[in-house]
Amino acid sequence: MSWLPLAWRQLRRDLASGDVRILLAALVLAVTAVCSVGFVTDRAERALALEANRLLGGDVVVRADAPIEGTLRELADAPGLDRTETWSFPSMVRVGEALRLGDLKAMAEGFPLRGSFLVQTRAGGPETVADGVPEPGTVWISRAGADALDARVGDLVGIGNSQLRLAALVVQEPDAALDYFNTAPRVFLNLDDVPATGLVQPGSRIAYRLVIAGEAAAVDRFAAAARDQLGRGQRLETAAEARPEIRRALDRADRFLGLAALVSVVLAAVAVAMAARRHSARHLQGAAVMRCLGARQSTLVGIHVGELALLGLLGSGMGVAIAYGLQWFVADWLSSALKLDLPAAGLVPALEGLGVGLAVLLAFGVPPVLALRRVPALRVLRRDLDPTEPAAWVVGLAGLAGLSTLLWWKAGSAALGTAMLVGILATVAVLALLAWALIVLVRRLRTRLRGPWRYGLANVSRRAGASIAQVSALGLGLMALLLLTFVRTDLLDRWRDAMPADAPNRFIINVQPDQVASVRGFLAEQGVSEPELYPMIRARLTEYNGQPASGEMYPENSRGRRMAEREFNLSEMAALREDNVVTAGTFWTGVPASPELSVEEEFAESLGWKIGDEVAFDIAGARYAGRITSLRRVDWESFRPNFFVLGSPGSLEGYSGSFITAVKVPPERTRFTAELVSAYPNLSVVDIDAVLAQVRSTVDQVSLVVEAVFGFSLLAGVLVLLAAVSASQDERLLEGGVMRVLGGSSRQLRLAQASEFAAIGLLSGVVAAIAASVLAGVVASQVFELPWRVDVGLAATGAAAGLLAALVAGLWATRRIISAPPSVTLREL
Repeated sequence: MSWLPLAWRQLRRDLASGDVRILLAALVLAVTAVCSVGFVTDRAERALALEANRLLGGDVVVRADAPIEGTLRELADAPGLDRTETWSFPSMVRVGEALRLGDLKAMAEGFPLRGSFLVQTRAGGPETVADGVPEPGTVWISRAGADALDARVGDLVGIGNSQLRLAALVVQEPDAALDYFNTAPRVFLNLDDVPATGLVQPGSRIAYRLVIAGEAAAVDRFAAAARDQLGRGQRLETAAEARPEIRRALDRADRFLGLAALVSVVLAAVAVAMAARRHSARHLQGAAVMRCLGARQSTLVGIHVGELALLGLLGSGMGVAIAYGLQWFVADWLSSALKLDLPAAGLVPALEGLGVGLAVLLAFGVPPVLALRRVPALRVLRRDLDPTEPAAWVVGLAGLAGLSTLLWWKAGSAALGTAMLVGILATVAVLALLAWALIVLVRRLRTRLRGPWRYGLANVSRRAGASIAQVSALGLGLMALLLLTFVRTDLLDRWRDAMPADAPNRFIINVQPDQVASVRGFLAEQGVSEPELYPMIRARLTEYNGQPASGEMYPENSRGRRMAEREFNLSEMAALREDNVVTAGTFWTGVPASPELSVEEEFAESLGWKIGDEVAFDIAGARYAGRITSLRRVDWESFRPNFFVLGSPGSLEGYSGSFITAVKVPPERTRFTAELVSAYPNLSVVDIDAVLAQVRSTVDQVSLVVEAVFGFSLLAGVLVLLAAVSASQDERLLEGGVMRVLGGSSRQLRLAQASEFAAIGLLSGVVAAIAASVLAGVVASQVFELPWRVDVGLAATGAAAGLLAALVAGLWATRRIISAPPSVTLREL
């Protein structure tokens, strides 16, 4: 370790002279970018996860068809956890002369542990946050349920043997579920009031829920332990698993945040590679002198690699410290904007930042420095002798492999990591090839130019290696930033388009075939646009490929078993809407000769169904069978009637069923539900305004996090790009100083520099825009499951941004040519 003091002494000297300041700045900015995005992402993700749990009433829920006792309750009493419970069951509900089957929810004190009830103490009154659950002796009823029962606050509600006073109308409940087929009025009561009703008897159909919330680590421990203790009829659920539309929003946000981290890593690599190249070039002369004095190759390697290692620790530490300070400002703003308390920053982003800094330095800093050990002693006299180092390629490839692994890890998705790696390699190859073509073209054209323009373009061809490296670096950085911009635009547009302002807010169920025409007329009178009604037929799975089918075919507590044991809701369509896309097989045209089925792809995967399989159902004692001819991807976020299984046109004729539709009811139509149910007592209306409000709120919060991280990545990326461009200006400064000595004016120098940077920036920007557009299409369609829309305007803006970025950064980096006396510039270089 005798080289360590020498490495430390050289680092101190280089820092004092400014030789490694660019490399240190690039490394600090790189780690700051990665770490800041990591800190903000980590805190925002955990906050959003907690907020999403309000849709469940807690952090995790155990559902069962029998009282939950024993080990699961003991686990829920662990330190750091709170628990409560609810019981749900059907019962007749009477208000005055109105009698309807209701969906009762009895809640223990403390519910909900996440989120809150939004209630009205009078119809049309202000909406307030409820404090706890209904007081003993009182009930709450959903607003739509009150309309159906024509109930008013203060009325007595008969439930079993009890008469309870209606105290409030529920506008929004924390664990509201969008269930088309559970359409009874929702009635909420205190769990202590249940025994007096006399409704709990042997054989009662009660759904029990044990709700748990608490510290993240304690919740994770409970979930892991509880999964091993689940018995028959019990299952564990989280918010993301319970709500597909929320799960998709959070999954896409996670992938975008991973992409933002990837972009930061790419930018870090660009900046460090360019800065390390300059650092190595500045030490060639010193290494040659040491070789003349008898220094061994191992000594040179120890000194220079040791200096890089110390620099890496220093730069990474500074970057983590700066990022930790910056994330507090961003997190405070984000917390205020989201109206959430963000958890404290964790240690993982700091470790990731350190890992990224050292990995990038190994991959892109060590190879050019290793070449210093083979610098010939004659380099003291002849500066055209540059060293070559085959071992540097081995180290570089090892570093690149490590960086590729890091990219895969940060991506959180094999598809995203692979797309980024392939995109980066292809972009660099194309950029290098086009940069070489530009150099050849400039060499032929420069004789036809005059003045500063000729000199500036001549610099591009004179420094062929540097120009290729700079075009590749600038283009790669721009490609990464543009990719982030494209995907962010598609992602936010998709979320905005998924739930437009005119999204349906009422589902109308149980429309009989002979009522279809008259219900359409009623809706037209109410000012509701003409709806599309879909048949809905209840069925049970009985056969699969000619063999009896049941839940026993699938593992205990699996989604496949739950799906196979539940009732299916079959429908038929002649043509698919835009929210259903065929992903395998062929959707029918016209009326097939025999029944064909189209199945939602994730549902089919859970049940193990494939194209060509024969499936049979029991519909009220009649057999219905069909062959699966297509699989569909369904956009559940559209909040329109969708079905797991669709039959071909006419195949369900003759089977008993009803119709379902979704409509948008204007807010001023407060009596819509009551009037519809009065005219058609058999109909059920599901008010999903509350569910839509919850989902919109979560998606808005996720979008805000995406915007915040995008802006932070963009700012950090611009700073890192500036460091990358600044790191290759020594030759320009030297030539500029010589031109100043020979009488060159400031205007001539600026024009020459502008022409060089404009050529580099234009080429980089155009290639980056094309590469980012193609890669964005792959990432959008394969990773985010979004339609790819070519945005020519954004691509053109990206190309212009490349030109402007190169001009501004290049002119700023070489401003010393104009401001400093030529003697100072030449003496330093």
